[in-house]
Amino acid sequence: MRHTPGRSTGGFWYFVGVLDKDSGQMEVYNAEIFNMQPLLSDNLVPDDTKDYQNKSYREKMDLCIEAFGTSKQKRALNSRRMNAVGSDIFNAAVTKAAANIIDAKGVTALIQDVAQDDVQNISTFLPPCNEDADKPENVYKFEDILSPAEYEALRIPAAAFVNITPEEITKKMQDRSHCCFVLEELKFLPANEKSRDHKARCLWFLDTLVKFSYQKVIKTKYPMGHECPQIISKKLMRNFTSLTYNNSSVQNLVSASMKAKITAYVIALALHINNFQIDLTVLQNDLKLKESRMMDIARAMRLKVSKAKGLPEFENDQNHKLGTLSLPLPMQKASGNQKKRKKMN
Repeated sequence: MRHTPGRSTGGFWYFVGVLDKDSGQMEVYNAEIFNMQPLLSDNLVPDDTKDYQNKSYREKMDLCIEAFGTSKQKRALNSRRMNAVGSDIFNAAVTKAAANIIDAKGVTALIQDVAQDDVQNISTFLPPCNEDADKPENVYKFEDILSPAEYEALRIPAAAFVNITPEEITKKMQDRSHCCFVLEELKFLPANEKSRDHKARCLWFLDTLVKFSYQKVIKTKYPMGHECPQIISKKLMRNFTSLTYNNSSVQNLVSASMKAKITAYVIALALHINNFQIDLTVLQNDLKLKESRMMDIARAMRLKVSKAKGLPEFENDQNHKLGTLSLPLPMQKASGNQKKRKKMN
């Protein structure tokens, strides 16, 4: 072995060995370590490094993929860039089309069209309505709110409500662990075992619907916890969320329209619980809605809305609205928002 004296760098010596396969001899040469940063363009000149440093992390990564990436990474990069270009073209086309419609029809006429669609838009999220019903309980059938299998699954979680004591109700009111409508109705559970169990199941599901309405983006498989039966969790995800695409993944979203749908089903269930007359203001507060929105949904469901004094437990200084489902059903009227818009015009 023959070697040339190396140079110490930071207390270490570095060598490169070259093996002669014929003679079996190795010659060792001194070496130095250099830290080098690649310039990613063939035409890059020193003045361009400032521009490179000002690029975002994503842009720098894209440059690295262009220069050193695998074929799969480069295909993904090209696809993403094409999608970005397509999105820009689509947005430009939509903007142009909207401008053409506004020019052709006029802003005032478009606002009136939107206002006239208010009730129709809400109606698409209501439970099935039987306008030819002979009894109030058949207008919004209980089976359209909870299927027999879903109703049966509520037996176990609702057992806590069946056996609840006045002391436990008082504690729950202090903790605000359930919505006000449910807490008030728990005070008046029937003595009859079958009726008591039925009301407890309905109240448990209504409370779950109200809590589910507070969600925005659903990120877990069991958004209401593992104590919620799987069939009920699937129902919530399937019937009361909309799918959205975000950050390269499909997500379940409780959108404004889905919250309107939840509200409609809460109202329908509350009508069955409370003999088809309910305090809409209590439910409005539980669902964290504006009064105008709550009244629009109630009227779309053909409820007669009247003023009523609130229950002692709920904000005595607030004018409560009572919703009653009775036959014959009243004709659908334009929403309060529509009337306001027409006045503005």
